[in-house]
Amino acid sequence: MKISKKRITVFEHQLIKLNQNIDGVVFDTSAFEALKEFYGSKGVPYYSLLNSGVKFNEYVGIIYVSNYTFEILPKTDNYDTSIESKIQWRSLLINMLSCVGVFDIHAPSSTILKLKPNSILDLYIKLFLNEVEYLLHGGLTKMYRKKVSNLSTLKGSIQFGKQVQINLVHQERFYVKHTSYDQEHLIHKILYKALKLIKQINSNSAIQDQLGRLNLNFPDMPEVKITSTLWKNIQYNRKTLRYKNSMEIARLLLMKFHPDLIAGEKSVLALMFDMNTLWEKFVFVSLNKYSKLFLSIKSQSSCDFWKPKNRRSIGIKPDILINYSDASFVVLDTKWKTASNKTASVGDLRQMYVYLDYFKANKVALVYPGKMNTIVSGHFFDPKSQNIGSKECSLIYISPEENMSLWQWQIFISINSFINGNLERNANPTNQLS
Repeated sequence: MKISKKRITVFEHQLIKLNQNIDGVVFDTSAFEALKEFYGSKGVPYYSLLNSGVKFNEYVGIIYVSNYTFEILPKTDNYDTSIESKIQWRSLLINMLSCVGVFDIHAPSSTILKLKPNSILDLYIKLFLNEVEYLLHGGLTKMYRKKVSNLSTLKGSIQFGKQVQINLVHQERFYVKHTSYDQEHLIHKILYKALKLIKQINSNSAIQDQLGRLNLNFPDMPEVKITSTLWKNIQYNRKTLRYKNSMEIARLLLMKFHPDLIAGEKSVLALMFDMNTLWEKFVFVSLNKYSKLFLSIKSQSSCDFWKPKNRRSIGIKPDILINYSDASFVVLDTKWKTASNKTASVGDLRQMYVYLDYFKANKVALVYPGKMNTIVSGHFFDPKSQNIGSKECSLIYISPEENMSLWQWQIFISINSFINGNLERNANPTNQLS
């Protein structure tokens, strides 16, 4: 496989057309056909095909196909698509992924800030290589395994059928089943396969030397077939717990790589994240940093909502449920989108009305990213009097910050202000940041 030298960086929901020049790289027919073939007859959720172009959806991350790497970044508006903006949003995405726990790394030298990756794929590769390097420096773990061998010394139990069949002439040898204590086990086979994959897909010359050293120093392992059930056979213990981070990245790379979909150079690697889900997790993790100020914070608390006859019940699941005082609740629903004219869609408001009533919440709010930190308060009408009632549903806009601690504090201060109405939303957060 040729190493990909062409990277096209776009934003979520962006439309690109055939022969369009994007930061010096042309979206040509071969790139379009590669995406079209990956899309197939069943489609993929990451983008939609048009007659002469592609429109990306709400997923962000990396799609590696043929000789192209498509990098899809998050965005909250449609204005600035400059290279500087892409650098800023790439950094923001990486930091968000780090905050929600996607990247949990061992080596201090492997911090997100020091990596300065050119893409999310480069980040994954660099993190994986650093983890494997960490494992090699500490010494690879050996395990017991059962094996069958034709040996010159007697050890284990003789397999008499095979002994007669194979060693009838060479009676000085023994066909035996025995136990071996070595480095050849499933975890190492998977890591070795991931190293070989990275050798195929890496296009970053800055990590080429490290990759070469690791491929040279890591012991050769037999081939292992990667399936979804393979990971169920992996059990971590005291000796192998340090492998968990590298195995998580290896799993993501190997399970998202699809060499069987398109032959030859058009193999596909897709590392994509639903931006709505990532935003929800980021808001929850940010609030959870200050959980001592609430009685409880729950994420995705499902409750039965409707039960059809002779079938399973259907539930409802608010994004975040906060119990902030005795029998006082707030329901938050996160939306990674720009609400036009500071208002919400009718569908979103109906959903919040159900949450308000069903969970007996004191108030509910939709949480959006925004250009400025603002809260738009609102109330539902009373269905009987058709006057504005007491049931509150507000819109909370939180501006993205390059400083993650500042952004997480701003999320907390905005939502706490909405709940209590007694905090200065623009208070100096310096002493509060952890």
